[in-house]
Amino acid sequence: MFCSPEVDGLLPSMAVPDPTDDDSTAKRRKRSACGSLHKIAVPLPLSARVGDNALMKALILNEAEVHALLTMRECIEVMEEALSDLARGDAFNPLRNILRPVGAKGFFGLMPAYRGGDSPAFGLKEVCVFPGNPGIGLDTHVGAVLLHSAHTGELQAVMNASAITAVRTAAVTALATRVLSRRDASTLAIIGTGAQARSHLQSIPLVRELREVRLAGRTMAHAEEFVGKVKESRISTPPLRVCQTVQEALQDVDIIVTTTSSSDPLFSSDWIRAGAHLNLVGSSIATAREADSATMAAGSLFVDRRESAMNESGDYLFAVRDGLIGPDHIRAELGEVLIGRHPGRTSESELTIFKSLGLSIEDLAAAQFLYRKAQDVGTGTWVDL
Repeated sequence: MFCSPEVDGLLPSMAVPDPTDDDSTAKRRKRSACGSLHKIAVPLPLSARVGDNALMKALILNEAEVHALLTMRECIEVMEEALSDLARGDAFNPLRNILRPVGAKGFFGLMPAYRGGDSPAFGLKEVCVFPGNPGIGLDTHVGAVLLHSAHTGELQAVMNASAITAVRTAAVTALATRVLSRRDASTLAIIGTGAQARSHLQSIPLVRELREVRLAGRTMAHAEEFVGKVKESRISTPPLRVCQTVQEALQDVDIIVTTTSSSDPLFSSDWIRAGAHLNLVGSSIATAREADSATMAAGSLFVDRRESAMNESGDYLFAVRDGLIGPDHIRAELGEVLIGRHPGRTSESELTIFKSLGLSIEDLAAAQFLYRKAQDVGTGTWVDL
């Protein structure tokens, strides 16, 4: 066990006790390691020494447990802190590493990150992306998020990646919408009917007061089926309207979220009203895009990470190849807007665009939050490694 000095704003240690210890034994162990109980400030690696070997204890969180612990409102705050840390240089987020075997149905991605501060940690999301999975009732993204102590390297947790991705992605979009959309924005269009559409239906109303949400999918039937599932789940939402076409959904709408697996543009730039805010969420590879080059050139572009957008975003790269934009077209990273380094929107008539690729620092921050909260409420399964 490693101990850190007490830090304002951090939760007390929530380590799981050895079930063989009585209260006095557990307290003596904590005092022996840290000097006094009140100085334990942050969750630290859980290990038990057996002979000359230390057994690591790792927390396992399944999909249901992640969803129960990671509320959207809390996740928005967690993402704001993580992206602000990234903008200040307190986190390290390299490009993802993608394995694409010839003939494979999907691909395998590795997304590592490091976060410093009072409780430093390494994180890795390992995920398989299978575009055909929704057809057999599975998420397109299947994998795990691993959390390691940056004090010792010990593996602290293994968590369901699909659940973390679903929540943190929509939370980041909500952050972008909060700082980039007009304050009076009251209508939302969601293009897509999958897991991310559902998550964004929960996240955007937390940052803007909406009077209507329009939905469009590949077919009217897909959109109607989506609305039916939402109503069955009894999720509280603004009034929902199913649209026959994407163009109908976008007509005079204030906020747009695209969450599709489309490889080609979904709309024309002249379908979007002046002063709208567009969140491009669905495409995360260089060979696919949801917006055409004219739309990318017409808007003020904000990204989660410049390096990622310039290497991995099809929305950006197609417009570059068409000669309509270059690196200077990127106004700022979202974290730079959050910490006040860039003003964000500068006029009511401006079209703002946020290109979301998803960052490993977001997964790491979510895992850190879940690790603390799971110990606090006693959720999850602990295993010896």
